[in-house]
Amino acid sequence: MAAVAVVTLLLLLAVASVARGGVTSTYRRRLQALPDMPLDADVFRPPAGFNAPEQGGFRRYSYGRKYRSGFIYHATLTGLEHATKYHYAVGSGTTARAFSFTTPPKPGPDVPYKFGLIGDLGQTFHSNDTLTHYEASGADAVLFIGDLSYADNHPDHDNNRWDTWARFVERSVAYQPWIWTTGNHELDFAPELGETMPFKPFTNRYPTPFKASGSTRPLWYSVRMASAHVIVLASYAAYGKYTPQWTWLQGELKRVDRKVTPWLLVCVHSPWYNSNGYHYMEGESMRVEFERWLVDAKADVVLAGHVHSYERTHRVSNVAYDIANGMATPVFNRSAPVYINIGDGGNIEGLADNFRWPQPEYSAFREASFGHATLQIMNRTHAYYEWHRNSDGVKVVADHAWFTNRYWMPTDTN
Repeated sequence: MAAVAVVTLLLLLAVASVARGGVTSTYRRRLQALPDMPLDADVFRPPAGFNAPEQGGFRRYSYGRKYRSGFIYHATLTGLEHATKYHYAVGSGTTARAFSFTTPPKPGPDVPYKFGLIGDLGQTFHSNDTLTHYEASGADAVLFIGDLSYADNHPDHDNNRWDTWARFVERSVAYQPWIWTTGNHELDFAPELGETMPFKPFTNRYPTPFKASGSTRPLWYSVRMASAHVIVLASYAAYGKYTPQWTWLQGELKRVDRKVTPWLLVCVHSPWYNSNGYHYMEGESMRVEFERWLVDAKADVVLAGHVHSYERTHRVSNVAYDIANGMATPVFNRSAPVYINIGDGGNIEGLADNFRWPQPEYSAFREASFGHATLQIMNRTHAYYEWHRNSDGVKVVADHAWFTNRYWMPTDTN
């Protein structure tokens, strides 16, 4: 009997040693990728008249040998009040369509606000599930973590798929702010098609407020919304020492005022911490360049995509390594952010179900499923985070956590 007890104890210890890193969800759904929805799908149907999202009267562009965009109109509105609902119309006469949006509340330390978190969306049936689930969340704005249309997965980077994607997401984008991060699928760099200007379709279609934050390019910038200061970085633009992005971020972190916007959120595309075999360590050079800055700034959350699964970490850092000292293992750090990989929007390439074992200690929860997340800021000290998988009902929470603010309440939790 004693021998059985010893064997049982050893087995329990073995299991504990493997599982110490956190939870790898045992939930499994079908892993095969789905194709993009057909071009005649109802979510892609152009509206009547000359007022589809890719039409307008300001600019147009050509791509490759076959595609020329419709006229794309951009408008900058000034003099808007905070926390105010505005109504607007697109088109004229019988084909005019009415929309509305509500501006974010005035920045302040205890202003509540709810962000939706979506990455790597694409335009498959899974993508439609993700957007439908998000719409039921009641969030105020979306932090989109890169990889929009996946048009480059089609022959000749078929830019008609940029048009269909715009019509697909219009049901949300036309009504609330979406803050854009660029991913690798926005590069559209195709010398074989004569296209050597990176980000050409994206920058023609989706302007960002980069000039307002002193940035020199639309790929990296910041916005202040309610009690959050959101910094957007570009994983696929130069960020080495002395480059424009490096110089801008150095100055931007000094401009963050945690007494006005206590929550510091950072968006990248390629993850800095990722225990999936897919895209493993692709974000390492950016982490080495900027992680020390974010730890010193006491950033709260870093959001990433790129890996088509879900993962949330504990608060860890890996800033002690100097090549010679061998200190290359992430350690728990109450000044460090939580890292969330949310590249599970549902795109055409399918899920990344190749987690590395044993699960690292820094990894709190991970699962290969499609879904979205929300971050609900309550006040200057607390925010509530949820992740929802598409296969559940819209109100079912698959992962959740309370985050305490690194500036106002730097507890050892998370």
